[in-house]
Amino acid sequence: MKEIKPYSEGQEKFGSWLIKNIGKWQVAVYRATGGRLWNKFLGAPVAILTSTGHKSGQTRRTPLLFLEQGENVVVAASKGGMSKPPVWMFNLKTNPNCEIQIGPRNRPMCARVASEAEEKDLWPKLTSIYADFDEYRARTDGVRHIPLFILEPR
Repeated sequence: MKEIKPYSEGQEKFGSWLIKNIGKWQVAVYRATGGRLWNKFLGAPVAILTSTGHKSGQTRRTPLLFLEQGENVVVAASKGGMSKPPVWMFNLKTNPNCEIQIGPRNRPMCARVASEAEEKDLWPKLTSIYADFDEYRARTDGVRHIPLFILEPR
């Protein structure tokens, strides 16, 4: 079995640039088409999270892989398995009121961090829709914990 190591500093710098820039394009296309285009990433479903910047107070939109659990939506603060968490995680911790766009529908939500028991139940479901989550968790093992956020209707 292949050993999975944390990304190098250069890989993280390039990966962060890629995520940020492709994410902007994806948000624009997704929103312009009501979620008809760029609504998948390697076969996994994509939603647009709208949060409030924890420092700026400005509206921030981020494309994220997601799992629907009834009326709730689950997202992972993985940032592709990088050593630092995504900024949207801090936004939700500061202001849990957010919106999630799935296809054409925008839903007002309130975010909370999943409990350990919830994570045990949810991680297998997330990896069933996107297997690379296992690699992301392996890359961050001993570096940081990847929390799951549960978005509940407001």
